[in-house]
Amino acid sequence: MYRLWLIFAQTATILLAIFFVVSTLRPELLPWTPRGELVTIKETTSSYIESRPDSYYEAASRAMPSVVNIFTRQAVKETPHPLLNDPIFQRFFGEQLEPRLRRRSNLGSGVIVSSNGYILTNHHVIEAADEVEVALPDGRKIEAAVIGSDPETDLAVLKIELQDMPTITFGQSEQAKVGDVVLAVGNPFGVGQSVTMGIIGALGRTKVGINTFEDFIQTDAAINPGNSGGALTDTDGNLIGINTAIYSRSGGSLGIGFAIPIHIAKEIMEQIIQSGRVIRGWLGVSMQDMNKELADSFNLDSVTGALIASVLKDGPSDKAGIKPGDIMIAIEGEPVENSSELLNKVAALPPGETVTVTIIRSNKKKNIQIKVGVRPEQL
Repeated sequence: MYRLWLIFAQTATILLAIFFVVSTLRPELLPWTPRGELVTIKETTSSYIESRPDSYYEAASRAMPSVVNIFTRQAVKETPHPLLNDPIFQRFFGEQLEPRLRRRSNLGSGVIVSSNGYILTNHHVIEAADEVEVALPDGRKIEAAVIGSDPETDLAVLKIELQDMPTITFGQSEQAKVGDVVLAVGNPFGVGQSVTMGIIGALGRTKVGINTFEDFIQTDAAINPGNSGGALTDTDGNLIGINTAIYSRSGGSLGIGFAIPIHIAKEIMEQIIQSGRVIRGWLGVSMQDMNKELADSFNLDSVTGALIASVLKDGPSDKAGIKPGDIMIAIEGEPVENSSELLNKVAALPPGETVTVTIIRSNKKKNIQIKVGVRPEQL
């Protein structure tokens, strides 16, 4: 009896082991497993993918064909090693060698703004370049001519001799709001065209210390070296800014990037295309912001306006009677908050036009008429 029980137990163990192996590795061999049954898998259609509410595919597709890579080259003289000027060295090895020329490359981005080949980019991308080459998204490369640039806003216009180019649609940067989602398109670090996403963190950023005239859109969309001159777009792919700079301690993106609003860039671009330069209004004064200490010293209740620090002799303000120590608080009746705002307002004035400015002198308001001059070119 014991022997029969032992045989039964061994047989049951072997059968269970075989069942476990078959059910794990080949379950379809078991008689109760349905054979030939199809498993239904739901797959999204392409139309659903393109219309996903969390995707910016359509916006990126509209903007990317008009964003180009810009490569610049500059001849740089290499100074010979000081040892070559040593008389003993020259006695054995000859006279001093002439400085050698080497090529230095730079990288940036640009935006095609017209079908006949005009490209908007940053001044610092093409500054001092001997050669400028544009790489199109389709792989073509072509030499570009510099039509003109404006160092004070860090903008430049290039031209390539191609027709029927894909152009970007200009958006309404003046209607942008803090919190709006934006896309940054460019060529960071030379890895190739890339798109990053973020929001607008602030508008009207001034006193950043990058340009003379500043009115930046601030964004946390990743902007890195190589993105300069590229596009900042809204979620419809419309251009609302030209990416210009980042705040960084390491050289990479820390989430604070700056773009020039397109309504400002468009005005600069049109002047450069028409005349090769930008003509701005000028009053011939230097200014500084008002603060609590200055306001107290002038017995003023408000810290708004700009203090006239100096007046250029025979300049427009000097001829009109403006004096150092005057506080300019309005132009043509529009209040002026600080020196940056005053600088931008004056620059927008047509040279030759007579405007009325409001100043405070000896704690009294006074209106003075000034004939606007032409701002000297800044090199």
